[in-house]
Amino acid sequence: MTAMGFVIPGDIERPTGGYTYDRRVLALLPQFGVAPRHVVLPGSFPFPSAADLDATERTLAELPDDMVLLIDGLAFGAMPAELVARIRQPIVALVHHPLFLETGLSHDHQRPLHLTEKSALTFVKAVIAVSPSTTATLVDEFSVPHEQITMANPGTDKAPRAVGTGAPLQLLSVGSIVPRKAYDVLVRALAAVPGDWRLTIAGPAERNSEAYAALTQALAQTGLGPKVRLVGALARDELDKLYAAADIFVLASLHEGFGMVLAEAMARGLPIVCTTGGAAAETAPDDAAIKVPPGDVAALGAAIASVAGDAGLRKRMGEASWAAGQHLPRWEDTARIIADVVKSIARQSS
Repeated sequence: MTAMGFVIPGDIERPTGGYTYDRRVLALLPQFGVAPRHVVLPGSFPFPSAADLDATERTLAELPDDMVLLIDGLAFGAMPAELVARIRQPIVALVHHPLFLETGLSHDHQRPLHLTEKSALTFVKAVIAVSPSTTATLVDEFSVPHEQITMANPGTDKAPRAVGTGAPLQLLSVGSIVPRKAYDVLVRALAAVPGDWRLTIAGPAERNSEAYAALTQALAQTGLGPKVRLVGALARDELDKLYAAADIFVLASLHEGFGMVLAEAMARGLPIVCTTGGAAAETAPDDAAIKVPPGDVAALGAAIASVAGDAGLRKRMGEASWAAGQHLPRWEDTARIIADVVKSIARQSS
């Protein structure tokens, strides 16, 4: 077994796509010859204090020199170059979503994150990217050599096909209420959608007060409050029930590193309306999804209205979504790819 430190900031049980990815890979790596040690860093990343950076350096210094470190990009992209240069172990960076692309950051925050992540990536032995979009960003924005990057798409569990509800039509959107998910845009778009429908938003509401305020303001201004449910973060079985009862999956994100919830919707055969932000356009095939430019309220509303108002279209899109969902990678595939990279770096470094 190859020893590996999986370096992750904060609480790994948080209900986000990135942490789900980390949890699933951490659990499966031993099947593929890698013995991972979960190394916990402070939860303040990607904006660590000086004290947290000192604690991070001490934590990593205590690990064996020959242990490959797989460092989650939420932390690694925010580590100053001088700290990374002092890390003795071989590093593999796991990049879900380049930090400087997070929606809502000011230029004063974006610029330092871009420079910090670019500098940190010069010290790695390899990079794991979660999508073609993230891979392209690593090459174009950070000048990472393409041959240094391995893509490991998030896995998807097999799931029963959604049965839907139909009356009222059930729309579902899943993800944390943060600026990048653009739920306020989604609500304003729905103001133009006629008919008897309901929207359920499943995801933590406490992560960003400004995004939550924008959403509640949009609900108040459009008068759609009675037709929209905010159910917060749900346990897996409760979320599965929402997927099963849904008729349409909607995602208004301004940017996605992969779009794991789109894959979950496809695994259940749901017709999809989403944006072309980041990897979202790549994840869902064109015959399963109507895709619109991110932030375009009118286009998003028109797309949802067309799917909501045409049962035949929903059926055709659902068939295409189900067919594509059966060929998505599984979590075992993801873990195997990462294990192969880690073992290769361990051999090269021995």
